[in-house]
Amino acid sequence: MSRRRELTIGLAIVGLSLLLAAVVPGFFSRENLSDLFLGNFPVLLVAMGATLVILAGEIDISVGSLFAVCGVLSGAAALAGVPLPLIVLLSCAAGAVVGSLNGVLVAYAGLPSIVVTLATMVVLREALRWVTQGAWVQGLPASFQWLGLAQASYPFAALVIVAVLQLFLSWSSRRVAALRAVYATGSDAQSARLAGISVDRVKLAVFAAGGAFTGLAAVLNAVRFNQIPSNAGIGLEMKVIAAVVVGGAAVTGGRGSFGGTLLGVILLAAIGPALVFLGVTSYWERAIHGAIVLAAVAADAWGARRSTRRRSVAVAGP
Repeated sequence: MSRRRELTIGLAIVGLSLLLAAVVPGFFSRENLSDLFLGNFPVLLVAMGATLVILAGEIDISVGSLFAVCGVLSGAAALAGVPLPLIVLLSCAAGAVVGSLNGVLVAYAGLPSIVVTLATMVVLREALRWVTQGAWVQGLPASFQWLGLAQASYPFAALVIVAVLQLFLSWSSRRVAALRAVYATGSDAQSARLAGISVDRVKLAVFAAGGAFTGLAAVLNAVRFNQIPSNAGIGLEMKVIAAVVVGGAAVTGGRGSFGGTLLGVILLAAIGPALVFLGVTSYWERAIHGAIVLAAVAADAWGARRSTRRRSVAVAGP
């Protein structure tokens, strides 16, 4: 199912690209592609972590608020004179701590992940609004911006970071036992326990990793600007979950791939600019995202029912 979904998404990307090439050749200019990448690579980083969470059969809708918190924290650390490498570690650690809190409540307290992360989303957003009073972090030092690199060099550095993480996760998902345990947990938690997998630890780990990826995305996004908004990340959770599900991950867990998530991010990232270039109001973007997610979930449900019927027929015999 995942491979077929990836092929479908790949064909959709090719078809959309051909349409844009024919209608708006300027869409593929170097400047526009660079802007598209810079605007969406943080979404991909957060989606990598969200893929781990969804593969384990859980959901995290607090990533948008956590993204804002980590971004503001990174800016405050930069203003305090903290060295850039420590700022990156601080942002990742802050994300991991919040993610671990979610993981503890889900894995050990037995609370539904959607309820836990909904509460976290609201608490983080309101706490950040109270602390900052809605003010943005401004006057960031030059050593913080663009990771201390030239502005022209930063896109290449960001691309290398994203590519290395993407390749590592794709490779690990097939060969590393810890990643296979995530798939097993999401597929059938009870069977995973019988196989000796600590399901609670796996769920704690994926939430912590998801938070760390969000922290990394926040700081790498923050260095692109000379000020950091305190209301960043609004709607990010929808983009991320949509990309993961559209990329072939089952919302019930146990199926999906990081390659599929990458394709999902690319497809959804291209829709908004494509609408603008084609003269369609951008207000349709979220509606189209929602329709695509609904179609993907419906296709999963239909495929699952068909598989169940086939197994029933096979068991019943002629």
